[in-house]
Amino acid sequence: MPAMLRTVLVLLLGLPAAHAQASAPLQLQSPDGRNSVTFELDADGAPLWSVARDGQAVIAPSPLGVRLGGGEPIAQGLRLAGSRASEADEPYELVAGKSREGRDHYRQLEVELATTDGRILGLVLRAYDDGVALRYRLPRPARGDLVVDGELTGFLFPRDFACHALNLGRFGTSHEGEFDPVAASRIRPHHLLGLPLVCATGEGSTTFAIAEADLDRYAGLYLAGRGDGRPGVEARLSPRLDEPGVAVRLPRGEVDAGGHPTPWRVLMLGDSPGALVESDLVARLNPPTPIADTSWIRPGKSAWDWWSGGLAPDVPEPGMNTATIRRYIDHAAALGLEYMLIDDGWYVGSSGDGRYNPRADITRPVPGLDLEGLIAYARQRGVGIWLWAHWKSLQPRLDQVFAHYARLGVKGVKVDFMERDDQQMVAFFHEMMRASARHRLMLNLHGAYHPTGLHRTWPQFLTQEGVLGAEYNKWSRRITPEHNLTLPFTRMLLGPMDYTPGGFRNATPEQFRISFKGPQVMGTRAHQLAMYVVYDSPLQMVADSPDAYVDAPGAEFIARVPASWDETRVLDGAIGSHIATARRAGRDWYIGAMANQARSMELDLGFLPAADYTLTLWRDGATPTDVVREQRRIDADHRRIRLELAAGGGAVLHLQAVPLRIAASD
Repeated sequence: MPAMLRTVLVLLLGLPAAHAQASAPLQLQSPDGRNSVTFELDADGAPLWSVARDGQAVIAPSPLGVRLGGGEPIAQGLRLAGSRASEADEPYELVAGKSREGRDHYRQLEVELATTDGRILGLVLRAYDDGVALRYRLPRPARGDLVVDGELTGFLFPRDFACHALNLGRFGTSHEGEFDPVAASRIRPHHLLGLPLVCATGEGSTTFAIAEADLDRYAGLYLAGRGDGRPGVEARLSPRLDEPGVAVRLPRGEVDAGGHPTPWRVLMLGDSPGALVESDLVARLNPPTPIADTSWIRPGKSAWDWWSGGLAPDVPEPGMNTATIRRYIDHAAALGLEYMLIDDGWYVGSSGDGRYNPRADITRPVPGLDLEGLIAYARQRGVGIWLWAHWKSLQPRLDQVFAHYARLGVKGVKVDFMERDDQQMVAFFHEMMRASARHRLMLNLHGAYHPTGLHRTWPQFLTQEGVLGAEYNKWSRRITPEHNLTLPFTRMLLGPMDYTPGGFRNATPEQFRISFKGPQVMGTRAHQLAMYVVYDSPLQMVADSPDAYVDAPGAEFIARVPASWDETRVLDGAIGSHIATARRAGRDWYIGAMANQARSMELDLGFLPAADYTLTLWRDGATPTDVVREQRRIDADHRRIRLELAAGGGAVLHLQAVPLRIAASD
């Protein structure tokens, strides 16, 4: 039986203090013994939890609890009614993503907390080698709906940690912004932080990130500073649109007798920022997929007409028409891309600028666009078609539209502009997952809330936005090399991100000019190439116009790099500074390196299986658009390589094992 971790949970049910009962601390440890969680009830019957790594405090004793509708948020008066420890160790496979195989190995503590009127609040705590997680089981109401106004879940910090935070400032956004450095003591109660919040403890190199997982029939989680001025954050829940003071409302009949499980509150833990990048804890905490046959789910790369402004210089009248899209399909075929995404403007009533038109017909292409002919042409060229859709046009007839797209032979749908994570929008996400699975359509969600690991349960959900990505080059100077080096250690921890790399109009920050059509990107072309290895996205855009890649240095790397991986290792990195990521696809390894400022990077390749390798390297040249390609052999004893990266630069490597030659016997 695993050691039990000290953990305390608080329920806000307004119970009299006279019934409070302190409990002896319960302790839970991760399988490797490095992470520990403590739960206890204090003298007032208030539950508290704390977390340590290698004996050093990461989360100081912090409150737990929920504020149920109509009840006073009193986190006291609870009695420990029972607890149970268990352990699990199960392998699992992912259809697409940063790794093919995973291991769900944890120790668990379930606690039951009793109120004076006989209700039971459940608390489930898990300790993994790469983090800890907790969730509540909310008591089924005796009558009426289960209503949740908020949570009291807290994360108090024992010291003033150095953090990176996305301060959205309000609910109802597309979760697109910078993760800025901030001291924990400077996070205020009026701030509204999107997930994840990433902090360094200052003890060794321990880094942690606060996230959530398995978000279903609930409201999205945000974080805010504490009103008492202590360093740390506490939970905020996205309110319902129809009841601004309520986060969750569930009919009693939809609540299990054993209680309603909330999403997991996750604390990712690692010895370095790169260790968090390697972790799949957020996905792991979601249920396995119910899809038995996943053969139709195919990761890949896609040509895309929107980012460049539909540029097609060799088409007489470029725009949303058959000739232009046909040119992009030819471009996809020439580069060996699996897909072509036809974006906003393709259906009758769509504006091309994202505005919702209630009279739009999401099933009928605009005049001049032979959609069925284009799908057939793309199929002949080995290219699948994706279509864009505004969610408001899709929602009223979700199954009907998906069935129509499937009959046409469409492979996937990009759904856009949800920009909410209240309970109703979370429910719509799950409706899309079920419907797309029924009709065998893959999904890419834009204008979407932060990932919560849903792609494990629904692997056809290949990628999503919820990131300040390359589209902002079209109208701002916000997509800097420093921002690009912040994303892997912040937003990307939660799951795939559709940043849309591949800009080939490369410029230094000083030379960069804003252009809506044919936009430039800051940094070198090798910096862009490295994104195809560094950034997780089983559907990767190749964002620029077809002409940008014709005979262009580096285009051949885009043609060969995979979009999904069997294994991921972060070799080096620091938030906002640099990163080197190695990924395996079959027997081949790819390494992507990116830097904000010019630097030398010496990479240890000791992780490679013993063999000789052919190494192909693409690195920075003399100008931002230059790419130098080199090829050489690495023998089995050579396990280090040095890279010289320019400011805003990068490099990519493809390592192929050399087959052993066996001499023929006499």
